[in-house]
Amino acid sequence: MRPAKHIGVKTGCQGACCLKVENVSVTLGESEILKDVNFHLHCGELAALIGPNGAGKSSLFKTILGQLPYTGSITFQESTGLRMRPRIGYVPQSPAFDPGDPVSVLDLFAASISNWPVFLPIPARLRQRVIDCLARVHGEALIDKRIGALSGGELQRVLLAMALEPLPNILILDEPMSGVDVAGERQLLEMLDELRTKYDLSILLSTHDFNTLQLADKVILLKGEVLTVGTPRQVMNSEEFHQIFLSHLGGNGGDDR
Repeated sequence: MRPAKHIGVKTGCQGACCLKVENVSVTLGESEILKDVNFHLHCGELAALIGPNGAGKSSLFKTILGQLPYTGSITFQESTGLRMRPRIGYVPQSPAFDPGDPVSVLDLFAASISNWPVFLPIPARLRQRVIDCLARVHGEALIDKRIGALSGGELQRVLLAMALEPLPNILILDEPMSGVDVAGERQLLEMLDELRTKYDLSILLSTHDFNTLQLADKVILLKGEVLTVGTPRQVMNSEEFHQIFLSHLGGNGGDDR
């Protein structure tokens, strides 16, 4: 694994877009899902969001994406400090596809980026555009493969390529290592490091896999509220981390609210 380009917690923005989450709370029905959440994702930084199942990680992503009502402040800023409306690329938790589904990666991608009907022949210019998009994740060879026949790592490549078209300012990934084997996980980590370096992306991802933390500049420990923020070493050595995961280390999956 190539070491991450950005080491430690940054003190200022160097790229195109940063995210500030300040005093954000979310209530669904009678339940307070998030309470006074605060963190700052700097430009070009990769932050890993960790916490037990039900900690509110997916709810936080939906809130940032504007899908849930909240109180508090969520702002996006250029490196100059001016507010901006960013393009956000989002990779949800891997959906399940029928292994017998005849839809190919080309069909899915073409429909996604151009609304091209899957029952019509795809023109050469659109096929080339899909190839160019898949090339960002070194996935050109997957273009004619059926979606249902993709491995977990291959599916993540395709979903990631779709999230990168058009190129976003911020990339959000919900459990990207779910269903990915060890080799695919390593490749995906290296790819994320390459992408954030090449395109100066700010990346926020959630994970239950602590091997992923080796790539992170910053780790955010969430359980309804932010318990601690720091470098991977700082967070994993913290009292809060040991209290949360001492009884949860066996829980490496499941849905998160």
